[in-house]
Amino acid sequence: MIVLNNIQKIFNKGEANQVTALNNVSLTVQKGEYLVIVGSNGSGKTTLLNVISGAEFCTTGKVVIDETDATRLPEYKRSQWIARVFQNPLSGTAPDLSIIDNFRLAALRTGKRKLVIGVNDAFKKLVRDKIATLGMGLENKVEQNMGTLSGGQRQALTLLMSVMDNPQILLLDEPTAALDPRSAKLILETADALIKQYQLTAILITHNLKEAQQYGSRIIQMSEGSITKDFSTEKKANLQLQDLVEWFG
Repeated sequence: MIVLNNIQKIFNKGEANQVTALNNVSLTVQKGEYLVIVGSNGSGKTTLLNVISGAEFCTTGKVVIDETDATRLPEYKRSQWIARVFQNPLSGTAPDLSIIDNFRLAALRTGKRKLVIGVNDAFKKLVRDKIATLGMGLENKVEQNMGTLSGGQRQALTLLMSVMDNPQILLLDEPTAALDPRSAKLILETADALIKQYQLTAILITHNLKEAQQYGSRIIQMSEGSITKDFSTEKKANLQLQDLVEWFG
């Protein structure tokens, strides 16, 4: 579970270019909930994810993750709970390493295990079986360097790698923004399946209103650093695409 209490995030505090990116935001995301966040550029969506992940510390307020006060925990310490997929398909992978080596690094991401995971036959089979679910044929190319793949292929593999170390929370920061429609559909369908399979708590940021309508169990709208709308599962189910369009008036 994620609990944010009165989160304020100010950039360049006290200077002429001071910006309040988050304005006393309070939000609770229950365990297993799939939250979708929409809002225009500059509304505070990505800053909110940064505060949750530890990439940014809030100026004031409190962040609680899994009943632990994580307000001042750095990003690497929050990785015991959190995995994140970014907008840029080039983020989150090592381009000069093979697919299998990238998966090995992902399996060791939090450093919780004392034993080193080697790239043995059992591990290769595990990775190939996971990759085969994508239907891309990459399960037979695990020795190929990650940097030789297309953006859609890398993003799909990044998504699979994000759950290799059993996180509790998955943050999806506009993961389809740089992809073609076919790749975007695969990414969101794969994410939806993984969230259900591993019973993850998930947050998706998207500018695509069809995606916002189709995926997730709850939706909020942000504007000028605040939450302006919050629709539960039942209310979200009754939302029409035109309703979302009108939100951006």
